[in-house]
Amino acid sequence: MTPKMFDSELKVMELIWAYEPISAKELSILAEKEFQWNKNTTYTVIKKIEAKGYIMRTDPGFVCSSLISRENVCRSEAQGLIDKLFGGSRKALFSALIENERLTQDEIEALRALIDKR
Repeated sequence: MTPKMFDSELKVMELIWAYEPISAKELSILAEKEFQWNKNTTYTVIKKIEAKGYIMRTDPGFVCSSLISRENVCRSEAQGLIDKLFGGSRKALFSALIENERLTQDEIEALRALIDKR
């Protein structure tokens, strides 16, 4: 499992995954446009995710590339949620997700197919 990823770190990682390799300067411009962050905020988050081993920074140009995939982060974050809120039970998570939802027959069949694939 990867260490906990905070919302600000995930926002920067999403930009990196979408545009990598990307310079820190380009990231700060995108973050200003997308999140109204100043340059210092973006650089602080970049340093944090580099220290955690999520990205690699190369010079010249302070170019950032991911060292972890979005899929791995999603898996890790989902498992953390399951552990934290549902005592590690996927069944409890699944029940919570569909408890008050009206599912169409197509959705039910799609869910059954996913389970059967396992």
